[in-house]
Amino acid sequence: MEVFIEEGKHIDEKCSTLLLPALSIGNVGQLAVDVLIPTLKAERIGYIDDPNVLPCVGNDAYWPSPIGKLALPLEAYQSSAHSLTLLQQRSPVVKGMMVEYAKNLADFAAASGKKHVIVLSSLDFGQWKTIDMSNGLQIYYISSSGTDGQDEECERLGWKRLQEYNSQQRSWKLLSSLAEGSTDQEDFEELEEEDYYPSLPFAALFSCFKAKGLKVTCLLCYCSEGDNISDALQLADAATKLLRVSPPDSHGDEANKWVIPLSWQSVYGPPPDMSIF
Repeated sequence: MEVFIEEGKHIDEKCSTLLLPALSIGNVGQLAVDVLIPTLKAERIGYIDDPNVLPCVGNDAYWPSPIGKLALPLEAYQSSAHSLTLLQQRSPVVKGMMVEYAKNLADFAAASGKKHVIVLSSLDFGQWKTIDMSNGLQIYYISSSGTDGQDEECERLGWKRLQEYNSQQRSWKLLSSLAEGSTDQEDFEELEEEDYYPSLPFAALFSCFKAKGLKVTCLLCYCSEGDNISDALQLADAATKLLRVSPPDSHGDEANKWVIPLSWQSVYGPPPDMSIF
C-alpha cells in the first residue's frame, strides 16, 4: 500500500479519528461517507494505492461544477475543524484479499497517528432474526471497548450491540488470529450459516484495527438492495452523533443539513418519459 499526498497538503496530526466504509449490501457505508465529505466540508488531501483493491476512475463526485479532478478507488479527505480523516472506497476488494487489505489499512491508521476508527457498513435484511421497526431504522454497533463488543457511548445513544458478535465463536476467533498473523487464510474458507457476520468486510476491518491496538467502532444497519439513500443518511447521522459534530450549515435544521453530492443526481438515471403513460 502506498499513500500519495497532493502537493501543498499534509495529514494533520490533530485528525486523530479515521472514518471509512466497509463495502456491503446497498453500498450504504459508501453512500454515507459520500454525503459526510461535502457536508463536513472535508478537503481531499491525497489517495491510496493498494494492490488488493480493483482499479477504477471517474469524474469529480462532489463539487457543483466538476473541474476534471479524477475520482480514484481509495481517496483520503480531511476535516481539520472536526479532527477527522475520511477514507472513501469506490471499488471492491479482490476476492480472498479482504484481510490483507484490512491489515494494510490498519498499518496506515497506526502510522498516521489515528486513535479511533469508525467503520460504516450494512447488513442483509434477510439475515435479521429479531425484526423491530417500531422506532424506524435501528443502528447496531460493535466496539473494541469491551470484550463483548459493548460501548457505553453507543448504548447512551440508544443503539444496540450486534448480538451476533461473539469473540469466542470459531470464525471470530479465526479472524482475530488472521489479523494477528498467527493462523493461515485457508482455515477461514469453509464457512457455515453462523459465519455470515464474521465473513463480511466490516468484520475484517474491525479485527485488524483492533489487533493494532486502535479503538474501533462499527456502525451498522440492516437493509435490502434498492434505493438506499435514506439508509445512508441515517447511518451518516449516527456517525455525526458518535463524533459529536454538527454539519456547519445546518443551524439545527434537520431537513436541510446534508449537502447532497453532485454524483447522486445520476444514481438512477433520468426520469421516465411521461409520454409513454
